[in-house]
Amino acid sequence: MSTEQNMIEIENLDVVFGDQPEQALALLDQGLSRQEIIDQTGSVVGVHNANISVKQGEICVLMGLSGSGKSSLLRTLNGLNPISRGSLKVRDGDEIVDLVTCDENTMRHLRTNRISMVFQKFALMPWLTVLENVAFGLEMKGISKKARQQSAMEKLEMVGLAEWAHSKPHELSGGMQQRVGLARAFAMDTDILLMDEPFSALDPLIRAQLQDELIELQRKMKKTILFVSHDLDEALKIGSHIAIMESAKIIQHDKPEDIVLNPKTSYVEDFVAHTNPLNVLGGRTLMTGKELLSEDSSNRIIIDRSHEYWVTLDNGKIKEAGKGDQVLPIEDWQQGDGEKGKFAVATPDISMRDAINLRYSSRLPVLLQEDGQFAGVLNDNNFYYALLGKHFVAD
Repeated sequence: MSTEQNMIEIENLDVVFGDQPEQALALLDQGLSRQEIIDQTGSVVGVHNANISVKQGEICVLMGLSGSGKSSLLRTLNGLNPISRGSLKVRDGDEIVDLVTCDENTMRHLRTNRISMVFQKFALMPWLTVLENVAFGLEMKGISKKARQQSAMEKLEMVGLAEWAHSKPHELSGGMQQRVGLARAFAMDTDILLMDEPFSALDPLIRAQLQDELIELQRKMKKTILFVSHDLDEALKIGSHIAIMESAKIIQHDKPEDIVLNPKTSYVEDFVAHTNPLNVLGGRTLMTGKELLSEDSSNRIIIDRSHEYWVTLDNGKIKEAGKGDQVLPIEDWQQGDGEKGKFAVATPDISMRDAINLRYSSRLPVLLQEDGQFAGVLNDNNFYYALLGKHFVAD
């Protein structure tokens, strides 16, 4: 299946809870607020005019404060919430199914074979062993006991809980119980995983560990994940895309670095102001590109005018670099510290954390080259602006 295929396509989606959804929709179209609609009809607008698509292999994080509509949107994907208006399409093999028009049998097929869910509260059955909990969904699919136990054990090994297979859930810590929930979802081998704030009830250290484990598992499994969170640092860490919601609306859907550098509303900007960009931004989004740098009369490209740093190129590749009249040594960077007084040449894929470390250890700007061609530079201005949540543009 092509990674360019959309697994989820949501268009103009409205979700209204209450006995008078049509009246509430009419008031929505007139521009009334959620509170005004509650006051007039008693109906609650959970999602308003949502438009989003999620490609295969993405982790898309639905992000927002409590009551923003993120869980309401997530739960429409497995039929737990009603769709009042619009379209919600899910890929089923080579077919596309619109949940608005599909029948109960099709919805049951999607829940069993295409979509699985990881809950915030673990939702483990206390009378079953860990292994039996992981295998439970496979039993519902009619898979033989031997096959489902083999699959369940493989998934427990994947999350590091094989030795706890015959324990009961109450014998496990909260973090371990959430791993069981992950193993159960992966055991279903569905294309789409829905994760409703799965780590929010856990201690910070356990939460960070499970975030790392989810990222590693996703590298292996390449599922399509819709992940609900109210924590922007978590969203920036695990998401390949983030959809920020406010008052039932998606107000920005972008890559993490674009959320940080180009917030589209004051609401998003307020969120970004409290995040740590070190774990999000990289050279490609921070750098001053070659096209923004100027040349002097000696055909040297000026990479930092205030400190007289420059480079020269040979067929687009860095030939020499220096400061003022002095030529300084150059080395290709692999990892770790740079060498003081020597320019490090990295690729634009370098992380902000690594780039700052290179700048600190070499005492020089970081040169960026890709496919044998000079791409740009990371200097102090790039780092300062990034820490302020802005994008530096050369003079």
